[in-house]
Order: sequence, then structure tokens, then C-alpha cells
Amino acid sequence: MPIDDPPAQDVAGRDGRPPGSDVPTWQDPARPVPARVADLLARMTLEEKVAQLYGVWVGADASGGGVAPHQHDLADPDLDLRELIAAGLGQLTRPFGTAPIAPAIGARSLAATQHEIMAAGRLRIPAVAHEECLAGFMTWGATVYPTALAWGASFDPALVERMATEIGAAMRSVGVHQGLAPVLDVTRDPRWGRTEETIGEDPYLVGTIGTAYVRGLQSTGIIATLKHFVGYSASKAGRNFGPVAAGPRELADDLLVPFEMAVRDGGVRSVMHSYTEIDGVPSAADASLLTDLLRTTWGFDGTVVADYFGVSFLELLHGVARSPAEAAGLALAAGVDVELPTVRCYREPLLDAVRSGEIREEIVDLAAARVLRQKCELGLLDADWDPGPPANLDDIDLDPPEARATARTLAEESVVLLANSGTLPLPPEPRLALVGPLAADPMAMVGCYSFPSHVGSKHPDLSLGVEIPSVLDAIREELPRATVDHMAGCTVSDPDVSGIAAAVEVASRADVCVAVVGDRAGLFGRGTSGEGCDAEDLRLPGVQADLLEALLATATPVVVVVLAGRPYALGAFADRAAAVVQAFFPGAEGGAAVAGVLSGRVCPSGRLPVSVPRTQGGQPTTYLAPKLGHRTKVSNLDPTPLYPFGHGLSYTRFRWSDLRVGGASVAADGRLRIPTDGCVSVSLVVENTGDREGTDVVQLYLHDPVAQVTRPVVRLVGYARVPLEPGDARRVVFGVHADLSAFTGRDLRRVVEPGDLELRLSRSSAVPELVVPITLTGDERIVDHHRHLCAEVSFSEISLTAPVDAT
Repeated sequence: MPIDDPPAQDVAGRDGRPPGSDVPTWQDPARPVPARVADLLARMTLEEKVAQLYGVWVGADASGGGVAPHQHDLADPDLDLRELIAAGLGQLTRPFGTAPIAPAIGARSLAATQHEIMAAGRLRIPAVAHEECLAGFMTWGATVYPTALAWGASFDPALVERMATEIGAAMRSVGVHQGLAPVLDVTRDPRWGRTEETIGEDPYLVGTIGTAYVRGLQSTGIIATLKHFVGYSASKAGRNFGPVAAGPRELADDLLVPFEMAVRDGGVRSVMHSYTEIDGVPSAADASLLTDLLRTTWGFDGTVVADYFGVSFLELLHGVARSPAEAAGLALAAGVDVELPTVRCYREPLLDAVRSGEIREEIVDLAAARVLRQKCELGLLDADWDPGPPANLDDIDLDPPEARATARTLAEESVVLLANSGTLPLPPEPRLALVGPLAADPMAMVGCYSFPSHVGSKHPDLSLGVEIPSVLDAIREELPRATVDHMAGCTVSDPDVSGIAAAVEVASRADVCVAVVGDRAGLFGRGTSGEGCDAEDLRLPGVQADLLEALLATATPVVVVVLAGRPYALGAFADRAAAVVQAFFPGAEGGAAVAGVLSGRVCPSGRLPVSVPRTQGGQPTTYLAPKLGHRTKVSNLDPTPLYPFGHGLSYTRFRWSDLRVGGASVAADGRLRIPTDGCVSVSLVVENTGDREGTDVVQLYLHDPVAQVTRPVVRLVGYARVPLEPGDARRVVFGVHADLSAFTGRDLRRVVEPGDLELRLSRSSAVPELVVPITLTGDERIVDHHRHLCAEVSFSEISLTAPVDAT
């Protein structure tokens, strides 16, 4: 129904309509978006503009279990939706992800709420509905995919993009518009509980995988929201909400890079500020971050939304505002467009401050224009937009076979074989002892931001909503002729050791013992991994280390399977275990993926997205440390990891050969030379010399031995998954621009510096196989966000019986 009261004087005409049109400019999809937004904004009262700047969280009250920090303190049990929507509404918070609800009922309810919002407001503007979607659409009955750390372990952006496309399609089918994912925080200290939500410890891996997720989600019409901008993962001592002391170089070269990739290469439409305070400045009040860098320098023109209650925290936790009104003014001036999850600062306090002149109405207009632009892009402002419900309600399936297939493939690709003495694959008819607190637990598969963990745990009498086989279930299906004896031995986190003796007895009678240990995800101390579940150190939780010690003391070979949200120190066990398998909350199909690796049906191809420490105090560190951050003679402590970033074994063998370099000149000393604005191609042949199909992961690292500031010993600048049948080979070609050597120099400008470099083709960050020395020549170059951010990767098929073509 077209709305044209009151009329607006604008570029479209005296009444806001193009000549000959019965539809106002702002409701006409044929008109340019800026003209539509300007027309609508001119028609709106201050109250109507402010109403676009906050969300409402219906159903999240103080009597429920906390799913957001300080929810108990800040939830309003007297929330009156009718009163709040009288002037309109910006967002609806988690209509599906707050309580268990069947898809059809949820879609009807959301549509009814949208009808109510439109009927209440003079301008009939609907709200944006947002949901969490890190490990899938976070609602009851939707596919639970592997969590983000498992995406990193796959080294497979294309598969992650396919997953995100499926997630977006599911959300779109029930009326959702925005997803709060991906998380682009780079792991700095794995004691941080939200490590499971990160993609890994390398910014290149995080950026390329995260950007693929953005492309997939937004291809379905769902707005992706980058989390958490920026530095959240670098909190002191790995504590959630801890202050951050990162310098500008660490921010620029490590923490900001994934966000820059997703903004520039992914075209992301929304960013969520971090809870972080960096060097004393909270991100929610940092205009240099949210406006100067994000908008002015990078050109981002989407919306910035608050992390839940983040605007209020400027007053309540950070202590930089005296009142809700002052918090609103700081956040708006910094560039936070929308207060989430529900309103406290951006309604009456903001209105009063604008009316009194304390806050300029122009900054309200800027934020409102960005919100309205996004609604325009979503089609929500079109005259014929219909909130539904969808016509095919009875056909909605949020866990379809194709989604389960993708979840299975991603889970299989993400399982990392860390060590193997030859015990794996298991024989087809073994007598197995399957022990450990996670062996028979379906919840061992899912992370904190899955519905069963995040919300379902508050409803213990309700089914999980989707089938999630445990490792025990999957092993029995995978090896139907095996004899499987199960004994937990202990729980994940309790100190009780009384069950260990029984587990040892079961293991002693077996041919092989499979010990399944690790984490249980939860929120705010209700788990050993997840938001607000930080670790004091990196020893296995509870008495699981005692269980492993007792099992390893038997004569039975022990395969250690770690299902966790962070890497744990395994140095005390790895050299005595028959094999070690790592999976990072692999999702609803994770049990089958782990069982497939154990049986040999799946040839493991996962690679570590985070280093695994040798000792519980060996972290916090990452492989990106400069020389002094690695083992030296000036300290008795050795931070060398047990298993480095990028490590992973296979059941087949790969040979690398025929290294070739193109695009470089050769100096008299034999070194390859390219200018500081040049590009070089580096290629090699990867051959599967084993007797079964497998996938290798070629990793390309840059080593800069001398620079004006200290640099990581190596850092990832490219990678490629190479699937091969036995006897087959492929040539992998990396196109590497000199921009990939850029770093933040002494004057805090990003530079490409002339000098000697090495490109290292490697199986992990610690194991180079082929080295290409290169000299960059010419003048030092200043580069910006338009620089090359990624290596180009291509493949060519190789006939091993014919001459190899030059690249």
C-alpha cells in the first residue's frame, strides 16, 4: 500500500513521485537507492528516524538462561512491543534463535510481527530480522555445520562458500534478512573461550575463508555481519572482555587484514563492533576505527551494528559515559548505526539529547540513512513488499539432505590426523574399547553458537531438533563387524576419578583403545569452551589427562581423539599414543567424519588452523611471532609447538617436484629479481604416489630475513587443496605479487620494501619443502587497501608419461 503523507519536496518532484507515477519515490524500486532514501528521510519525524536505529529482542527476559553478556541485568521484562513500534522499528532480534520453535510456526510468527510493525507505524516500514548463523542457521531443526575453527582446518574456501549459501537459503526461506557471521577475529591466545568461533591464527587463512563465507551468505540475499571489529581475540590473558594492548602494527598487519579482505573482496554489508577496548578506547566509541578507517579509507557503506548491549557497556563496563544518553552520543558519533539486541540508549535518552541540543540531529540522519539504504537494498521499502508468511510453509526443511551432505564433506575435510604409528586405519573387525567422556555424547560435536548448545541446553526435555550421532553411534555404523565396548571413565570437567579404573579394564581387553576427550561447549562458564568459558591454561579439562595417562600405561595401543574448541597441550601423551586425531566441533555429521577417518573410509586432509602446544604453558603464542618469539638461547623456555600451524598427515603419500618460476629476471649472482611492483609465478607438480585417493594441501609462506621492523619468521601468503587419485599429478601455480610482502613500517605506513625474500612451499609453517629466493628491486613503495591481498592459484593437469608444459 503506497504511503505519501506527508509529501516531500525533493528531486523526484513536488510530491515525491516521479512524473506519471502513483508510487512515492521511496517505494519505487525503479528509482535510484540514494533518491529513495533521501525522499523517505525527508518525510520522517525525529522519532521515526530514531526508531530505525534500534532492535527489539522479544522473548529474551531476565528469567531465562543468559545467551548474551549481562542479559539478566539489561533485559526488560516489561517490554511492550506495541509501544516500541509506534514510530517504526529498525531490527527484530533473533525471532528464531531465542527459544525452540518449529520452522513453519516461526515463519508465521515472524510474518505476523512484521504485519504488526507495519500497521503500527505511519510509514509502514518493516524491520530487519537478524539471526546467528556461525555454525548454521541457529534455530531448532536446522543443520548444524562444523564450527569456524573446523572451516579453517579444511583450507577450503569454496566449500565454506557453499555451506554459507545453504545457510543463507535456509534463513531466507523463513523471512530472515541478516546473519551475524562470520567471526574474523584472529586467534592470539587459545585460552580465550571463543577460540572455537575463530577460523585460525593466521590472518590470510581467516580472511580468505571468511570472505568466502560472506560471498556465499550474501549471494542468497542475506546480509553478512563481520564480527568482532576489532581485536576481541587479543584480550589480555585470553579473558573474555579483557582489555587489549595491541599496538598499531599488530592491528594493521594481523588483526585488521581479514576484515579488510571481507570489505573489499567480499562486499560485506554489515559490521559488528567489538566489546574490546584497545589502549583504553572502547571500539564502540572509536570514530577512528568505525568511521575513519572502515568508511573513509576502506569505503564501507553498509551498517555498523552494536554487539549485544555494547552501547550500554560504554556506561556500565568501560566507564567512558555517565548515562545512556551520553553512551548513545558516543556510539553514534563513532559510527554505530544500530543498537542491539534491544533498546536502552537509542530511544528516549537519545531523543531527549537531540531535543536538548546535546546531540546533533545530523548524526541521527546519517545512521538512519544507512539503515534505510539497507532496507531498500533488501526490497523492504518496495510498495509491493509482502512480509508473508511464505506460501510453502509445509515444505520448509531446514535440515535437507543436501545440507547434511555439505556438513559431512566439510567435517571430513576438517579432521586433522596429527600422528599415526600405523594403527590407523583400524582393521574391519577389531575389538575396540571406546572410552572417554565424549565418546557417546552427541553434544561433543557442536560448538557454542549451535542451537543445541546455545539455546537447547536450557530445554533439557526437548529433542536436539536434528540427528547428531556420537562417535560411538558412528563407529558402530562404520564398523558393523567390530566388537565395541564403551566406558566413559570420567566427565569432561568434574574432578571425579572413580570411573577411570573401569575404563582401563575395558581398554586392557581390547585390540585398540580409542579415547575421545576434549571440550563441551557452553556459555558463560557452563562449558569448557565457548563465550565466557576461558581457560586458565591449556591442559585438558577436568581429569581427562589422568584418564589418558592410565590408558597409555596399558599394553593396548591408544588412539587419542580430541573433540575441542581450542588446541590443548598434548606433549605428555603424543609420543606414547598410537595415533592422535584432532577435530574442532565438527557439527552434526562430525561423528561420521571422525569414524570415517578412523576406519579409513576417509583419507584425512585437514590441516591445523592453530598450533598445538607441547606444554600447557607453551602458549600464548602463534607461529607468526618474530625471531625472538621462537626458541632462543636467551631463555630456558621453549615455545616450539608440538604440532605447528598447517600440520596434518594423510593415509597416502605425495611427492613434490619440478619447481618452476616465471616472471622474474636472473641477476649475475643467480638470484631471481622482480621489481617492488612486480609479480612472480611459482609452481610445482604434486603427485599422489600412494595407493589410494587423497588430498594434499600446498602452503606458500613468505620469509623476510631483514626489514626495517621485526617480521614473523614466516607467514602464509597462499595455499591450495590438491585432490588426486593414486598415480595422478597436477601442477599448482601461485601468482605472487610483491604487495604480499607489504608490512607496516616504522612511520606506520604500509610499505613494500626492496631486498631479499624467500617464498617457501611447505607442508606446514615449520616444514619448508621447496624454497625460492627472490630479490625485490627498485624504490620502496607505499601501498594502501587497493594493494593485492591474495595470491592467485591455478592448476593444470599433468601427464606423467609426457613432457611437462612450461608455466
